[in-house]
Amino acid sequence: MSLGLLLFAGADIPGSERLRNSTVPGGTFSHGDEISVFPDDVAGEQQAAQSDAQNGAKAATLQEYSKLELIRYVSGEFAKATRNLPAGKEGFLLYVGKPLSPELLERAVATHGAAVHIGDSAQITKLEFRDHAIVVDVNGGGRGKKGSWRDHIQIGMGGTIPTARTTTTNQENGPPGLQPGTGSTIFLEFSKPVPDLTPEELKKILSPFLDFARQHSASVQWVDTLPPEMKKAIQERRPTVGMDREEVVAAIGKPEHKVRERDSEGNEIEDWIYGQPPSKTVFVRFMGDRVTSIKQYPQ
Repeated sequence: MSLGLLLFAGADIPGSERLRNSTVPGGTFSHGDEISVFPDDVAGEQQAAQSDAQNGAKAATLQEYSKLELIRYVSGEFAKATRNLPAGKEGFLLYVGKPLSPELLERAVATHGAAVHIGDSAQITKLEFRDHAIVVDVNGGGRGKKGSWRDHIQIGMGGTIPTARTTTTNQENGPPGLQPGTGSTIFLEFSKPVPDLTPEELKKILSPFLDFARQHSASVQWVDTLPPEMKKAIQERRPTVGMDREEVVAAIGKPEHKVRERDSEGNEIEDWIYGQPPSKTVFVRFMGDRVTSIKQYPQ
């Protein structure tokens, strides 16, 4: 019996030592482990995406985060038209990865007329994502305005997050003077599901029609005229209280949704929503023409 007790105790000692040696020290996160406040989280996701690309692990299909990036940094962009673009809902079909056929483009323009001419200032007014295609509307597109199921979404999340009364997608709202159906539509057709794309990659695909490089100088000059704190925020890609709508777009691009409602005091407010619940979502709130608050959920 004594020998058995000694053997039992000896077998237990190493186990307890092993438990002590494997204990994780400390109970707090390092700075790198903490969830960053917007926009550092965006920067972190971008760095992670770049790292994946470098390791050959880039996603095979277009990701939701990438769609948001394309909407932010391509939709609304200006360019110079380098070719005539046809009017009408049929637009022009480009098979991505194959050379542009000037003859087919000229035939489409001859049949439907030119909505955009060489040398015109052109603006991307809407992006639509399909399984094997990206539909790009230029100067209002040639298809006219259609209702979207996203126009009727109501967001009710409880707590301090605002509940939507009316909501529209920014994609449907073109700039003043560009009416839906008066521009041109480019259909970018892929031979497989749309791959994951960066804004620069999409601009490169559109380069046979549009030159984005010529349009940077005006925006740069405009930013230089802003107060130093606003200029710095735009350069750092972060929204800040006091910005107007144009400055917010310059800093972080267009939102996925806009929600208009009245607060408890009857003031009309507008939330620009970046992201989609339950994922990280940022609400930039305007009262009048200026940003009054910026909130992220979950925090």
